[in-house]
Amino acid sequence: MSVVKNYLSLVKFSHTIFAMPFALIGFVLGIAALKNNNIELQTSEVIILFFLVLLCMITARSAAMGFNRYLDRHFDQLNPRTAIREIPAGVIQAKKALGFVVVNALIFIIATYFINPICFYLSPVALFVILFYSYTKRFTYLCHLVLGIGLSLAPIGAYLAVTGVFNILPLLFSFAIIFWVSGFDIIYSLQDADFDKSQLLYSIPSYWGLNKALSIARVLHVYSASFVIVAYFIGGFHWIYLIGLLVFVGMLLYQNSIVKPTDLSKVNIAFMTANGIASIVFSIFVIAAIFFHFN
Repeated sequence: MSVVKNYLSLVKFSHTIFAMPFALIGFVLGIAALKNNNIELQTSEVIILFFLVLLCMITARSAAMGFNRYLDRHFDQLNPRTAIREIPAGVIQAKKALGFVVVNALIFIIATYFINPICFYLSPVALFVILFYSYTKRFTYLCHLVLGIGLSLAPIGAYLAVTGVFNILPLLFSFAIIFWVSGFDIIYSLQDADFDKSQLLYSIPSYWGLNKALSIARVLHVYSASFVIVAYFIGGFHWIYLIGLLVFVGMLLYQNSIVKPTDLSKVNIAFMTANGIASIVFSIFVIAAIFFHFN
């Protein structure tokens, strides 16, 4: 069990709380779209499809995080904040971490094969995006946006798994994720601004400084809120959606208010607690809004 625990810690499994709820939104939207077109899936089909989507989410994210830890292991060893991570601390060997990445990537591709052709054909593209992020800090301060794009694949990917086609509504949620994630990743990376600069690594805080970085994060979060608002009107959701919307926007405002350039002590609260609440509560009310719309 300790080995499993170490690998779960390696990929920060608890952080699936950010993208997983949005994947559920995409999945339920897909089911609703089929129902709207008079297509009913059997309960067993829904369960199997849900399991495959869940498997894709877990393995894709595990591959991405494992690869990031593998690629950044030398930097992590030099950074006091990250030196305790599994690879630099010697808890997990680098080659075993890389093997873990390969296994998860293969499981992801195999799972997409059993979903539908479009998911299977797009699986290498998805893997490229989420793995490529790990290189971006070496050459662009826009790395935060690339991370956002990687996580934004969750709702549209889940929707594709159910319907096999693209749709504007899950794309709106994907765009909301891009700006939400990139904004809170900027806030999180404030902690490493000096280290990144000393190692010639790129990030918005190391490039623009803490004050400007926080301002950029706020602007990105305004964009994120705008997309979830637009989704409400385009989707014609039940009014209960608005409760989730208020919580989501409230958490964006909260995390941007508690982190100051002169005081980074609440970064983890802003990163994990506020965003965890935003994601879970918002998804619950969106899914409820979809349910009430069709019942």
